[in-house]
Amino acid sequence: MNYQFDFASLLPYWKEFALGVWLTLQLSVISTVIGFVLGTLCAIGRADGGPWLRGIIATYVEVIRNTPLLVQVFLVYFGIATLGVHVSANMAAVAALVVNVGAYTCEIVRAGLQSIHKAQLEAAECLGLSRKQTYWHVIIRPAIERVYPALTSQYVLLMLASSITSQISAEELTAVANRIQSDTFRSFETYIVVGVLYLLLSFVVRIALWLLGLGLFVRRRKLGTAL
Repeated sequence: MNYQFDFASLLPYWKEFALGVWLTLQLSVISTVIGFVLGTLCAIGRADGGPWLRGIIATYVEVIRNTPLLVQVFLVYFGIATLGVHVSANMAAVAALVVNVGAYTCEIVRAGLQSIHKAQLEAAECLGLSRKQTYWHVIIRPAIERVYPALTSQYVLLMLASSITSQISAEELTAVANRIQSDTFRSFETYIVVGVLYLLLSFVVRIALWLLGLGLFVRRRKLGTAL
């Protein structure tokens, strides 16, 4: 085996790699934020909604969790086009990722909601908290704090899974790498670089979410202790 590595041939494409990293982060952040909201609302509906609502949400969760993400991406992308609505590949990618991560977020947050002891709800009633105050301060925020590590892992996986959207030509890191390797014919080197970039992105996303958790929960606990 006399293969000669040639990473120097990729240096002229560093701007394309940087753009791919930036677009991957954009895609992941938008999908994470919207998916978190969708999943949290679904978790509340499944935990405290009527039979019909619970059934609809349960069906949505089971369908998404038991079908491949690639199939979901194709269904969203080609399904929207079939309806006569023309959207960019990036928008279709965000929609598919939101639908996917929303289902997983729903189950994670629902586990957190179920971990809240009934005694805490009774204490909230004794303090005269309204239903809205009880849900926000006694149920939602403590529940999310308890499952935050699981949510963090899920959103890192979402960032990595965004590579699948390159199959519909969404402009992200893997799609950029596909173009670069077709231009340079250095597939091995290109995907080694991409693998390293995804590894670095994973660390960056984990650190960012860890810092966010410190700001949201550690500060809240300190304020609670001070009060």
